[in-house]
Amino acid sequence: MPDQALSRPREEVPAAVEAVDRADNPLADWLVVPDAPVLPVWARSWKSITANVTALGRLTWWHSRYHALRVPRYLFKTVLLACRGFYRACKGLWPTLSAQDHSATVKALRAQTKVKPEDVELAARHQAAHAARTTARRWRFGAAAAAVALAALGIMLAPPILQAGMVTAMTLPLAYLGRGKATRILDQAVPPLRVDMSAQQLNDALRAASLLKQGKGDDEGPKVSCVMGPVRDGRGWAVIFDLPRGGGKTASDVLAKREVLAQELGVDEIQIVMSRVRAAQGGNAGRVSMWVADDDPYLADPIPSPLEKMERFSVWDPIPFGQDARGTRVTVPVVWQSMFFGGLPRRGKTFTQRLLTAAGLLDPWVRHYVADFKGGQDWIQMRQVAHRLVLGAEDDAIEAFKALLQELLTEMERRFAILRELPTSVCPEGKLTPYIVEKYKLPFIFFTVDELQECFIAVGDEKERKQIIDDMARIARRGPAAGFISNYASQRPDAESVPTKLREIITIRACTQVTDQTSSDMVLGKGKASMGADASVLSEDHKGVVVLVTGPASFATVKNDLLTTAAFNGMCAKGRAMRKEIGQLTGDAAGDVVTGAEEQGYRVPAIISDVLEVMKHSPRMYTRDLLERLANMDEDTYGDYDSDRLAKELDEAGVKRVSKQVKIDGVNGAGYQRRDVEGAVPFTG
Repeated sequence: MPDQALSRPREEVPAAVEAVDRADNPLADWLVVPDAPVLPVWARSWKSITANVTALGRLTWWHSRYHALRVPRYLFKTVLLACRGFYRACKGLWPTLSAQDHSATVKALRAQTKVKPEDVELAARHQAAHAARTTARRWRFGAAAAAVALAALGIMLAPPILQAGMVTAMTLPLAYLGRGKATRILDQAVPPLRVDMSAQQLNDALRAASLLKQGKGDDEGPKVSCVMGPVRDGRGWAVIFDLPRGGGKTASDVLAKREVLAQELGVDEIQIVMSRVRAAQGGNAGRVSMWVADDDPYLADPIPSPLEKMERFSVWDPIPFGQDARGTRVTVPVVWQSMFFGGLPRRGKTFTQRLLTAAGLLDPWVRHYVADFKGGQDWIQMRQVAHRLVLGAEDDAIEAFKALLQELLTEMERRFAILRELPTSVCPEGKLTPYIVEKYKLPFIFFTVDELQECFIAVGDEKERKQIIDDMARIARRGPAAGFISNYASQRPDAESVPTKLREIITIRACTQVTDQTSSDMVLGKGKASMGADASVLSEDHKGVVVLVTGPASFATVKNDLLTTAAFNGMCAKGRAMRKEIGQLTGDAAGDVVTGAEEQGYRVPAIISDVLEVMKHSPRMYTRDLLERLANMDEDTYGDYDSDRLAKELDEAGVKRVSKQVKIDGVNGAGYQRRDVEGAVPFTG
């Protein structure tokens, strides 16, 4: 045993490693490895290099075509400048050709000779000087004339190609001589700058906003340290700067002074995009990124949504939403999220909300629950796809919405029960996965509610109202893990119309124009306006522009993609076909008799389709109520209808009324039975 123990190799004990960054090591600073990438961002991957080279090629090709079309103009400008240069050359050579360097001596001697005509020596000197000037003029003019004659002869005798070269060789120097300070041969391929910026202007603006201390005497005071720029960046100027230490000001203070800075820089505040540079991007609490646009970047024509041309989309991917001020594509991830849209009427709020629902139309593994308490035409074609569709804010619609909420809560608990039973290998995080969605037939649920405030206004009973709020908050709070994506929209959401209890649990928020910062904070979250996310800076011209907040410190002003109502309706039809193909057309959409008849080639009259839509939640309805709801849905079409006209058009469309009287809550009155109207639609079973 001792021999065996001695024969074992000894375990090597690692030597202690001496720290390089010790305070007493004189080489510590020199040996620190720089915390900076070796390659620039554009050269860190082959994909990035290829993309940038391709972009450079496109840019070069565009400039080549731009200037090629303007070659005649450039030639004309060059000839004009050459003519001006020739004039300047002749004007500059004239003193030499005319021997003006001798003229001063001749004039002086002539003057003295007049004073002393008896001085013969002075007269002889004057005569000699005059002769020298005459001789100089002769040989200088002769040399110039000979040079011009030889040049003209050489051009005449030279072959055409050489002639062109000789003319060019003479024209270009003359054009250069004829140039002015503001002369440009080539046209400017981009619009001229409307805004200029320098480090001095930036410091002056910050000082005027009380963000930098004022200096004393000739001392200007502390200045910012520009990490980058100011430099041209697209259609504007970009700069990243650090506030000086000792001033007690932070990046948040700069963001809060956006309006003052805009005034000092001579622009509108909508043209300034500012944000803090966080530590993850190499920033600190005093580092600010600022971009100042040449003009209002949100007034350009909207770009059509790429969703319109897509055949299929997966909601697992971020949804195309719009572009920011610099033209950068903005996408919104909706999985595990809930959304809220707010703002003034007629500013594009519904169109913005529909962008996200439209993406769900192109994913057949999304089930839609839609409630439109405005009851207009915006969402009516969702009847082709929606598992449940509620239109209007009347009593029957409110009851249908309550039933919808209960159905969602029941489905949510059913899903959680299924997820709890699944092994961790299938459901590792207790959430849906693409495999679970298709294997267990658990599609994502888009819960879309438009004009939410109308629901709470319509519910008079405070207990019922509180119950609806609690149900919706429960869905928004717990639903995402079960695949529920809430998509709410309302006008100015004060404590009465949309309670804080519901608003504060929403993760993604977007706001169109509002009247003041208080209203903006109600939609986007408390304190967001002071951080720069302020929708009150938007004007009436900014339709379809929203301030989008996607996180506690993540926000952007975005011009939304355009998705017209016609395009949205077409996507509804496309979504219906996709769901029928995989057996996911369910609920109200599966039982929609109008759409079913149209799919079989029968054209349902618009009056029947609209009447069935407004009677969706009622088996019978008084004529006066039916007329009121039709006008609310489409005032342009049904605003002038009366009972006689309605009865006539329904009769012509094939509606056979069993009785012209209906009984509702024990009271008889003129009205219609929904089954009578449905009877005018061919059986499609």
